[in-house]
Amino acid sequence: MNETEKALLDRFVRYVKVWTTSDPEKADAGVIPSSENQRDLAAMLKEELTAIGAQDVMVTDHNYVCARIPASAGYESMPSVGFLAHMDTASDVSGKDVQPQIYENYDGSVIQLKDGFTLDPEKDAFLKMAVGETVISSDGTTLLGADDKAGIAEIMTAAAEIISHPEIKHGPVEIIFSPDEETGHGMDFVPLDWMQSKQCYTFDGGHIGEVECECFTAWKSEIEFTGISKHPGSARPDFVNAVTMASAFVNLLPQNEAPEATDGYLGFYAPMGISGEVEKASVALIVRDFTMENMKRRLAAIDAFAAAIEAKFPGGKVKVTHTKQYLNMKEKLDEAPEVLDKLVRAVKAVGVEPVFAPIRGGTDGSRLTEMGIPTPNMYTGGHNFHSRFEWCSLNQMYSAEKVIVALVGLWAE
Repeated sequence: MNETEKALLDRFVRYVKVWTTSDPEKADAGVIPSSENQRDLAAMLKEELTAIGAQDVMVTDHNYVCARIPASAGYESMPSVGFLAHMDTASDVSGKDVQPQIYENYDGSVIQLKDGFTLDPEKDAFLKMAVGETVISSDGTTLLGADDKAGIAEIMTAAAEIISHPEIKHGPVEIIFSPDEETGHGMDFVPLDWMQSKQCYTFDGGHIGEVECECFTAWKSEIEFTGISKHPGSARPDFVNAVTMASAFVNLLPQNEAPEATDGYLGFYAPMGISGEVEKASVALIVRDFTMENMKRRLAAIDAFAAAIEAKFPGGKVKVTHTKQYLNMKEKLDEAPEVLDKLVRAVKAVGVEPVFAPIRGGTDGSRLTEMGIPTPNMYTGGHNFHSRFEWCSLNQMYSAEKVIVALVGLWAE
């Protein structure tokens, strides 16, 4: 393990131990950051960026960490390039009191986690491919937080290397660490007026080699059911149970178009929450696909399902609210081919063959692309995100860090 890898591992372990789980309900209500402990990591990163010699370091009111690395002498006119990663972790599994477990020179055996959980290479092809690498997991009681603290550690380590090695010639570099990506609100208050870069790269991907330039188009649908309450003993004929209405609605969603039944370019309907009582109930649904044509079909289907439930339960009412979350970034990225071309060249320059795959999700980069700054996504070496089975490869993280260094050189050509 060389000195850069040691620094990368040290940063990653420190970052994942900071509890930064975001709160979707608060974020949906406009509270950014949605959890105050995201500010703890922001303060740590601000201090570290200042210590390594970055300039214009600041934390905004909404907890965006921003910093610049001035261009090398004579390269001030080169295009500015930005690097982006997010500080929060998903609320699906606890991110509190993460205890990283480090397996140097992983031997390919089953990794025993707490509470009877395991990481089994026979069930995880990527883990099987990581034999001989340094693997990091949680202890099984929490997620790990590689999504996206691996990206943060890679950007921070690359920044330190670029600043401390003046022989690495580069134009202006900008760094942004964002809050609340996992809630879908990571770019709600991004300081566009501060940014000078017209192109950026998110480091928020998975297995080594993955280069992502297209993602889901995403909508959120909130379905509210209004019933008619009456004593159950004398309910007939006009009692209407909103809980039953909500359950019947979920049962109308096609099972072959659920997340667990789809992959590749197949979209889905995913009920993420159901709650309520006799008079009022609700279903929170996320809807994903890769084209607007398919998305319109899905939203129309939800409206039809809602109408069917209202017809099935006379007297009951159903209200549907559709909200756009983000769009497929492919069309906008196709308009800026140089951004992706340089990323492909950088990946190849570190000895890795790029693998193109659609993001079955979204990133801050997809939102930023929609806002006019083309931002493809890069691998970080993390795997099994949003779960207690999350793990990361230090070797793959180091490869990603080298891509950042290569990228700043390419943008200085």
